[in-house]
Amino acid sequence: MICARPNYPLVDTMDTRTVVLVSLVLLSWRSGATALANCPAGCSCNDDTLVVVCEESRLDVLPIALNPSIQRLIIRNNKIKTIDSSMQFYAELQHLDLSHNHLVNIPTNSFAYQRKLQELHLNNNKISSITNTTFRGLNSLTVLNVKRNYLEELNNGVFTTLPRLEELNLGQNSISRIEPGAFAGLTALRILYLDDNQLSSVPTPSFSLLGSLAELHVGLNAFSSLPDDAFAGLNRLTVLDLNGAGLSNISENAFRGLPGLRSLNLLGNRLNVVPTQQLSGLTRLEELYIGQNDFLELESHSFKGLKNLKLLDITGATLLERVQKGAFEDNVNLETVILANNKKLSVIEDCTLLGLPKLKHVSLRDNAIVTLSETIFIGKELRQLDLNDNPIECDCHMRWLQELLNEKSNFTQIQCASPDNLKDKYLKTLNAEDLGCIVHDTRQQTIICVVVVVSVATFAAIILMLYRCRKSMPEKLKDYKWNKGRKNLEYHKPISTEEDCIVRGIHPSQYPAPPPHTPSLRTIPVTEL
Repeated sequence: MICARPNYPLVDTMDTRTVVLVSLVLLSWRSGATALANCPAGCSCNDDTLVVVCEESRLDVLPIALNPSIQRLIIRNNKIKTIDSSMQFYAELQHLDLSHNHLVNIPTNSFAYQRKLQELHLNNNKISSITNTTFRGLNSLTVLNVKRNYLEELNNGVFTTLPRLEELNLGQNSISRIEPGAFAGLTALRILYLDDNQLSSVPTPSFSLLGSLAELHVGLNAFSSLPDDAFAGLNRLTVLDLNGAGLSNISENAFRGLPGLRSLNLLGNRLNVVPTQQLSGLTRLEELYIGQNDFLELESHSFKGLKNLKLLDITGATLLERVQKGAFEDNVNLETVILANNKKLSVIEDCTLLGLPKLKHVSLRDNAIVTLSETIFIGKELRQLDLNDNPIECDCHMRWLQELLNEKSNFTQIQCASPDNLKDKYLKTLNAEDLGCIVHDTRQQTIICVVVVVSVATFAAIILMLYRCRKSMPEKLKDYKWNKGRKNLEYHKPISTEEDCIVRGIHPSQYPAPPPHTPSLRTIPVTEL
């Protein structure tokens, strides 16, 4: 005889397991109003703060017997491979961290019950794809971190179920293709990370949907060049990070349409010259990072147009040798200048940092600077100066810096590299004699100064006297010449023998009588002359 099989409803295996687990949870809570949830080994459960932390607990599945009212669940560094239906029991979650696990994919509707969830961290897993159903139900999500996974592309509408998302991190994946409508629906997005992917060009069409975006990080890709209007539509962008993007060419209007940009990072590219013309339109730019590029010098007016620039960082430019006078002449609001770790930088021309009244912080660390002129900057206005790790030659030309170091306690100590007798000594501890400066006796200098002053005064008095007498001088000279001529005539008139003798001291009786035939001389009156 064949017995008839009872007509029981068919129940899915997973549903049966879920029912059993739910029953166990309910039984555990029926034991008392203050009873604590079951906390797995290696986890920390706090029913007062409603926080559960399971870090490095060797979990391979999500725990199901936790307090259903928990708001923060942190399960980092475990071995979880998938998100199962146990998530439905934690509908009060606001923060979920599943980073550093072994997640390969995320089943559809995994977060259908997490309508209060605000932060979801899935970074450092093995997720290879996401769809427009992956994050369904997360209507309140503001932060999504999918950094360092295996994503290769972003399809249209993949984030349409996240209307309140403000920060999206897709960095360190393998994304090579982004469809134009990939970011549709992200009207509240303010921060986007696409750095360290495999993008060969800027996905300009997809950016046009992100009208509220304030920060964009797209460095460590392989752009090679930026075309005109590369970031069209991002007119609220304030931070643009192109660090290590592989740029060797930037078109003249690449940054057009970014009127509010405050910070630009061009560090670690392949630029041969400073893109002066391309940057000149960024009139509100305050921070510029442009080190680790291939330019040889900073020419005069290199940063023309950047009148609001406050911080300029040129670090690690291995080919940079010279900074010309006037390089920062257009940047009168500069507060911080960093020229560090440029192994060939040996020449900073005179007056390079003059005319910058707000300059407070200067770093010239780890360059090839041997000496500096006092006219490079007005050191007394600085709050910080770093000249460490330069081959400084301590001679009399550095006397000004030695005195400045004694005045400023917050300046870094500078060690001498040469000459040999001062090597490794601190410049601050040296005196004028150590630096080979000739110091004169102050009394001798005072006497010299007095003599010079008196001489100058005397000469000036003579010049003044001659100037005042310039009109009467010709008449006086004429009178002087006339009188002199008259006296000469008197000196040459004939005199009697008697007078002549008296003058010579001889008595007339002693003077010989004239020969008989000599005619007598007649005295000529003066009036006849």
